[in-house]
Amino acid sequence: MHEERPHAGRTDYAGAVYGSLLAASVVATAGTAGDFPRLQLIGLLLVTGVVFWAAHVYAQVAGERIVGKAIDRRELRRVAGHEWSIAEAAVLPAVAVAVSPLLGLDLAGTAWLALAVAVAQQVTWATLGAVRAGASRRMAVGEGVANLLLGLIIVAAKAALGH
Repeated sequence: MHEERPHAGRTDYAGAVYGSLLAASVVATAGTAGDFPRLQLIGLLLVTGVVFWAAHVYAQVAGERIVGKAIDRRELRRVAGHEWSIAEAAVLPAVAVAVSPLLGLDLAGTAWLALAVAVAQQVTWATLGAVRAGASRRMAVGEGVANLLLGLIIVAAKAALGH
């Protein structure tokens, strides 16, 4: 018999975690060259988020359909909505880049702020997903720590790249 979980709402935050990791990777590897580096970074974050969202939607819908059968539009809309958090995860780091001049940050500080925002939201989404899935406190902390370690790998990569 299936037991009802205490938080029967959404527990799958994989797209948000993945999108946050993707945004952190974009910030870590993006240079700050060009005429308008902040605008270019904002564009890169948002475009990358949307492209990866579309790729995930296509891969899931195409991978699950029966060969020779047309893609079901209802299923396409359902998957697109479910995966939208991949694209949404780029928004807060992009906002951090946009407001960075108001905080008096130079380009290097801007990148570090956006990276911190991306890693923080990644850890938050992973922990929230575990909590909503009914994980114990220990397991939820473990999810947060595991995602923090993934984020710190990206931070180390950015530091090693020196930009």
